[in-house]
Amino acid sequence: MILTGPAIAAARAAGDIAIDPYDASRLSPNAYDWRLGDDLRICDGDLDAATPTTCTETTIPRTGFVLEPGPLYLGVTYEKTGSEVYAQLLNGNRNIGALGIWVHVSAPLGHQGHAIRWTLEIRASTPVRVYPRMTFGKLAFLQPLGATASYQQHGLKYTNSQGIEVSRLYEEIPGSGRP
Repeated sequence: MILTGPAIAAARAAGDIAIDPYDASRLSPNAYDWRLGDDLRICDGDLDAATPTTCTETTIPRTGFVLEPGPLYLGVTYEKTGSEVYAQLLNGNRNIGALGIWVHVSAPLGHQGHAIRWTLEIRASTPVRVYPRMTFGKLAFLQPLGATASYQQHGLKYTNSQGIEVSRLYEEIPGSGRP
């Protein structure tokens, strides 16, 4: 079951959902409109799942930053969100898609107990200028069925994520280039 905008507001007021910073005007009928954070990482060269990804980090200037086709950009949400009660579903929105930007298509599920600023996978189909803190997508909250299983309690690899995280899949590959 997906929460409506008023239900998100009520759950936030009750302390069951955290959104920081929060702006009630960003609620839509079934989601919260999240914004792109201030920083990007541009992944360098060919990527290898068995080794840590190298990136160049940049702060998006107020005048904007042009995303180019080809590179993988890692960004971050401006808002930190989480809930012990609800799962989260983060997606881009129609406006971003209509600009030829694909954002966060591979990992949209936020588990219960995981309060984070989301790392975003971003690709551009054509050169497009983006700006810090512009609306970039929608965050929905879902009522899970069954016993609660908090992400924090399981101590999974991204438990303490607070900014842009590169893939840590190399930690699972035997004989990989672990740092």
